[in-house]
Amino acid sequence: MYCNGGAFKSNHQKTSTKGMFLENSRNKSTKKGWIEVICGSMFSGKTEELIRRLKRAQFAKQKVEIFKPTIDIRYAETEVVSHDANAIQSTPVPNSSNILILADDVDVVGIDEAQFFDMGLVQVCNQLANSGVRVIIAGLDMDYLGKPFGPIPNLLATAEYVTKVHAICMRCGELANHSHRFSEEDSLVALGEKDSYEPLCRGCYKKTSVHHMKDNPSTKQEG
Repeated sequence: MYCNGGAFKSNHQKTSTKGMFLENSRNKSTKKGWIEVICGSMFSGKTEELIRRLKRAQFAKQKVEIFKPTIDIRYAETEVVSHDANAIQSTPVPNSSNILILADDVDVVGIDEAQFFDMGLVQVCNQLANSGVRVIIAGLDMDYLGKPFGPIPNLLATAEYVTKVHAICMRCGELANHSHRFSEEDSLVALGEKDSYEPLCRGCYKKTSVHHMKDNPSTKQEG
């Protein structure tokens, strides 16, 4: 009785450990791909988590290719760099179709700042996953107006794994999921750092939006 119970416990532990790491689900005889999306507001650690997963794959001797949009040169032209200066070599591309051309014979593809890519990125990522590639994507899920950003919503819908990360609200200390822009720039795509953006929780973002509307009555914020 005790032996049977002990054997069952051992098997259960093995199954649980296997499920902890996505890399373990790769079958060497039948290569299967999937899509992972890491999303959240600015300063929430999206790129940091992307780099962590990609470096783990590199350590495991897997073939990894990393891409980012050419417009993102805030820290480096040919590296994906997190806000706290962790970096990994990457290839800047002007549009999503270039990823298919360059991602040849790889195990893992990483894509940073995915919200800045065209809508074709959804098809590109699914095509890669269907061909057996693990695709890891990081990007903002909402723009500064609080609206779904670029191809991210569709990627969330088709991904097997979704990780929502949060920053800390600069006003009250609660979990933040909004990226509030306090610069005068009003275009949808505007790269910036702490001098232009701050993470806010839902309540503080709502208060800030109301004040913005009062100060700028000619500006209409949807929602």
